Amino acid sequence: MAQVDNEVKGKLVLITGASGGIGAAVARRLWSLGAHLALTYSSSPEKLQALEQELYEAFTNGQTAHDPALFLDRTTANPNPLPFSTHKCDLSSPADIQLLFSQIQDLHGQSGPDILISNAGYGKRIPSILDISLDEFDKMLNINLRSSFLLCKLSLPHMIQRNWGRIIFVSSIAAQGGGINGCHYAASKAGLQGLMKNLARKHAGQNITVNDVAPAMIGETGMIPNAKFVEGTSGDVKNIPVGRLGTTDEVGNVVEMLVKTGYMTGQSVLLSGGLM
Repeated sequence: MAQVDNEVKGKLVLITGASGGIGAAVARRLWSLGAHLALTYSSSPEKLQALEQELYEAFTNGQTAHDPALFLDRTTANPNPLPFSTHKCDLSSPADIQLLFSQIQDLHGQSGPDILISNAGYGKRIPSILDISLDEFDKMLNINLRSSFLLCKLSLPHMIQRNWGRIIFVSSIAAQGGGINGCHYAASKAGLQGLMKNLARKHAGQNITVNDVAPAMIGETGMIPNAKFVEGTSGDVKNIPVGRLGTTDEVGNVVEMLVKTGYMTGQSVLLSGGLM
């Protein structure tokens, strides 16, 4: 039987939108497993600085699987690549995404990540198609779909060279036509699932898996800060079979499973509390 490699420790993970609830939860989870991290943000550096401090404290308290030698005093000669970096990146800008990969090469010594978590997204809630302008539609597709295409295009050469990789998109129940947002959001997430399935089939033979997690009604996020925010909508907690909002840690659970399960590819995991 072929040797199975589902190891996370020491692998470089690029997580977009890491200043938000889901991105930060995924960062914490994979950091605890000994991953190296490249984290992006667009407009909240203070949140990412707080996360960076939290992750460093987790390391110093022995709560991660990292090699302690990675954190030698950076004023001394240290041949090891940095295990952690943060990057301001506007994912609607192809130039910013290209610059991000140049920074990854400079800071981590490799041309791309071993694991890509394309999490950052845009979700302005405009329920009616009559109220969605062409500019708004284009912005939604550029951030939610085109950016993932570009991230994959730049990540895959390194993964192909290594004959190993994981790509995980954060999609949505909206990809199936559900959710509380408008058709432009649904279209962007459905496109993401089509991209996932195509890439999964084409790269499975190179030990590169491509999957997505499709959350619905996750609390403590930019889109849904709390249960009161969705009262009176189809996403009201009263309409969720399990009777509560999901948590960002539960999304992190699914992402960890996908990263550590190389036999799973081309799949969308609906995390919805029973909503269909």
